[in-house]
Amino acid sequence: MAAELGIATAWIFTAFSAGLLVSAFLGPTAGRLIDLHGGRRVLPVSNVVMAAGLALLGFSQGLLSLFAAWLVIGVGTSAGLYEAAFATLAGIYGRDARRAITGITLIAGFASTVCWPLSAYMDVTIGWRATCFVWAAAHLVIGLPLNLSLPAGQTIQKKSEPTGAEAPQGRLLVMAGLAFVFAAAWFCSTAMAAHLPRVLQESGASLAAAVAAAALVGPAQVGARVLEFWLMRHVHPIVSARIASLAHPLGAAGLIAVGAPAASPFAVIHGAGNGVMTIASGALPLALFGAGGFGLRQGLLMAPARVVSASAPFVFDLLLARYGTASLTVTAGLGIAAFVVLMVLPVRKT
Repeated sequence: MAAELGIATAWIFTAFSAGLLVSAFLGPTAGRLIDLHGGRRVLPVSNVVMAAGLALLGFSQGLLSLFAAWLVIGVGTSAGLYEAAFATLAGIYGRDARRAITGITLIAGFASTVCWPLSAYMDVTIGWRATCFVWAAAHLVIGLPLNLSLPAGQTIQKKSEPTGAEAPQGRLLVMAGLAFVFAAAWFCSTAMAAHLPRVLQESGASLAAAVAAAALVGPAQVGARVLEFWLMRHVHPIVSARIASLAHPLGAAGLIAVGAPAASPFAVIHGAGNGVMTIASGALPLALFGAGGFGLRQGLLMAPARVVSASAPFVFDLLLARYGTASLTVTAGLGIAAFVVLMVLPVRKT
């Protein structure tokens, strides 16, 4: 893309990050709209907007049109990612949405497994512009009809049901704690998504071994979600979140200590924790606060995580260039900090 548009590669990722920042800024508004009108009215709009953004990306001719396309895509993703889906489920199922949330993440866990190879194949065979048009069409032909078929559900404007701390300041404390936990998790997840093969090579693994180990992350995510779906659904989601927050630090400790032989175990453990934390990002706020105002709250909780995600590839690249595998001490430290926060949150069983 950079070569064809005549710009530096860094601008491609800067435009992408700008889209993520727009998504973070508009996420609470999108969540509030789902609270007020239900997901069936909001999610189809996200399909149309994302299709328009992808089409603009395919037609882009320079820096300005590239940024414009990603800003439009950012508007669409503010109402079209996991948070919007979770808010929609909360409107349909109320407090019983946890199982459905897990089910969605089971299916969507294969997104990168399926879509990255398809995108790479289309890029080679029909070019990146046509690839953008194909994914735009997929939003309109597949995503839009599916979202229009959603049940109406209920609007969830009623006051939240505080379960861990009744005082408003107590709820704010829990919200701040959860926002930190999810931001820490998303920093680790995005940093590893961008740099995992390189991290494994820094530990001494060959390129082939690093790529093979990195490919285990997707199956590990799905496998952990299956366990959550069948075994952990009767346990409070904060227990799952605590376990998930320690997965990356545990795997990182093994990779730093052992090196290349621990590449595959690290990928599996990291992927499993990441898979469960995705579920926790929807199930835990639902358990703690109830379905009332879920969409707005979810948007507020995940806004810091989206902002952090936008910076994670760049920040971790700097760390990796200077410290190599030891950079994992930073991400492991964030995981441990998240675990500590989850342990001290003033919650009780619902």
